[in-house]
Amino acid sequence: MTATETLSPDLGFQEPLGQLGAEGRALLFTDARTANSFAPIPVSDEELADIWELAKWGPSAANTQPLRVLYVRTPEGKARLVSHMNEGNRDKTASAPAVAVLARDTRFHEHIPTVLPFRPEMREVFEENEEMRNGVGTFSAALQAGYFIMAVRASGLAAGPMGGFDAAGIDAEFFPDGRWTSTLVVNIGHPGADAWFERLPRLDHDAVVDWA
Repeated sequence: MTATETLSPDLGFQEPLGQLGAEGRALLFTDARTANSFAPIPVSDEELADIWELAKWGPSAANTQPLRVLYVRTPEGKARLVSHMNEGNRDKTASAPAVAVLARDTRFHEHIPTVLPFRPEMREVFEENEEMRNGVGTFSAALQAGYFIMAVRASGLAAGPMGGFDAAGIDAEFFPDGRWTSTLVVNIGHPGADAWFERLPRLDHDAVVDWA
């Protein structure tokens, strides 16, 4: 039996998973680039909502889903945000029709009865162990940030993820209650003129893959 044939349900197997074709792989990976300028084309509420509808399906530790998203689109909001970006990131952020501030919810465990209904007692476990809570939250929010970038690409938009910003300044500006803490800023839109820098090299198979 080949991998493309349907396996018998009588044997307890599922049907084989599908694969992205060349076009899908190029859109998400091989042709995808980080955008550094953006066209003056609006990004709609529906497009931004669709990004999360894709990104939310990626795995996180115990399904805790600590990532939170603040979309900044108004001129007033952009001005507040740009003032906390590193100088080299200000123009590109100002030109993007939408900007996502990705943040970690430090109280993510309060949602555990919803997202992990068969282990609701884990809410109290995380409540009593701040070190574990911060470790799981930081790791899983970083995973989800990666899914978010891929969801932007899958939605036909360009993503410009950046770590060059004053995190404490953004947190004070947008999250003054201290519950959310910023982790990544992602410019979102359609690429503008000269949007792409020259692609930098990637490590090849032999440099990163081993076998045991």
